[in-house]
Amino acid sequence: MEAYFLAIAIFVAIYTLLTLGLNLQYGLTGLTNFGVVGFFAIGAYASAILTTMGYPIVLGFAVGALLSIAAAWPIGLIALRLRDDYFAIATLGFSEVVRVVVISEQELTNGVQGIPGVPRLFAFAESRTLQPLLVLGTLLLVNLAVVLAMRRIVRSPFGRMIGAIRDNEEAVRALGKDPARFKTQVLMVGAGLAAVGGSFYAHYVGYVAPDQFIPLVTFQIWMAMILGGAGKISGAVVGTIVLMVILEGSRFLPDVFPFVSGAAMAEIRIFVVGLVLVLFTLYRPQGLMGDFTKR
Repeated sequence: MEAYFLAIAIFVAIYTLLTLGLNLQYGLTGLTNFGVVGFFAIGAYASAILTTMGYPIVLGFAVGALLSIAAAWPIGLIALRLRDDYFAIATLGFSEVVRVVVISEQELTNGVQGIPGVPRLFAFAESRTLQPLLVLGTLLLVNLAVVLAMRRIVRSPFGRMIGAIRDNEEAVRALGKDPARFKTQVLMVGAGLAAVGGSFYAHYVGYVAPDQFIPLVTFQIWMAMILGGAGKISGAVVGTIVLMVILEGSRFLPDVFPFVSGAAMAEIRIFVVGLVLVLFTLYRPQGLMGDFTKR
């Protein structure tokens, strides 16, 4: 049971990195990014490929983040000059392109079979408890550093500028500023965070395959941000924890309803998660960490 809770905590910490990046993009800047999983996959695969070839894990993390940032740059230059709905479609298409490339590129990614044997972080730890504890501790430190950095960003002139872009982009443009430049920078930062999360994921699970990077991951990150409160840094953390409690808690539904078949229970789990999201959207659109004076 201890190993199970440690694994859940690690996944929460990984997903929190993705939610923080999306919160910076959408909650603080207004970018509708439906391609989070694409940047997540780039980080995971880049780190997995390099480390299985014998390169250091630190290099895998760095290359994964740099590749993800580099991929976000042209998307920003091209798509951010379009309307928000076109940008959302472009990022969704990008994530699917990444998945198709991963499936097709047999030599590097091993196609649908994936890459096994990805080196584990802190592999020197012989204890089955110590190794995940070290991974969790590292993830918590990384998340703390990201939260503190984002707080500084929000209070900086850059943070006030992206907030103005979110609230009234036309007014920012009328003042002679270029919103696309700031939005591109925000997209790149969020992409880098998603890639770091992907690298942690690859080295914790020890295996990467295309079916781990489907659009459902992006949906879950969006749900975490909505549950916590878009635009709230603390909301990204709280929302991810609540999301994981819902997802993992619903796994125990068969114990409550043993007479329901496995196939039907899978559909019920999806229904429960969707219902929670709908209820939050209707009755608590500002999220758990949003303004409690609003409805």
